[in-house]
Amino acid sequence: METNLKQKMTDDLKQAMRSGDTVRRSVIRQALAAIQSAEMARRATLAKAALAKQPRLAGKEPELSAAEIAAIAKQSELAESDVIGVIAKEARQRQESIDAFKQANRLDLAANEEAELAILQAYLPKQAGRDEIVAEAKKIIQDVGAKGPGDKGKVMPRVIAALKGKADGREINEVVTELLK
Repeated sequence: METNLKQKMTDDLKQAMRSGDTVRRSVIRQALAAIQSAEMARRATLAKAALAKQPRLAGKEPELSAAEIAAIAKQSELAESDVIGVIAKEARQRQESIDAFKQANRLDLAANEEAELAILQAYLPKQAGRDEIVAEAKKIIQDVGAKGPGDKGKVMPRVIAALKGKADGREINEVVTELLK
């Protein structure tokens, strides 16, 4: 079963193909390929773990049954939050490219990347503002009982999980570091 976001992207890809929107088509294909790659990586990890659990017979490699393969395929599908994470990673790569192109004074290439970034951002949830990040971080710091910079390792994973896809990890890091001083 596909996630809603993945299904929406597939439908949008079909629409872009019909309308001849080559940029949109290309960006959506790249994002869907990244999602599929993440699913394949998860599937390989699950299959390797399942094979490791099976007993080794003399001279024969262990094999997975069809039912085990089907179960692994089902488990390897990405959840909605994981799909958002993959798209956010793609968007972050575009942003880094834009910055590099602008520094190199390649405004033509930066404009192409900005167009691609805008398409990807349409699939991401509304980004949290700094105030929302601060509020969430303060709440988690209080829940965890963090007192200083040494507790950052307890706070960061929970804040990142709470704001997954809604805020950049660097900005979350800055806020948490500020609050734990």
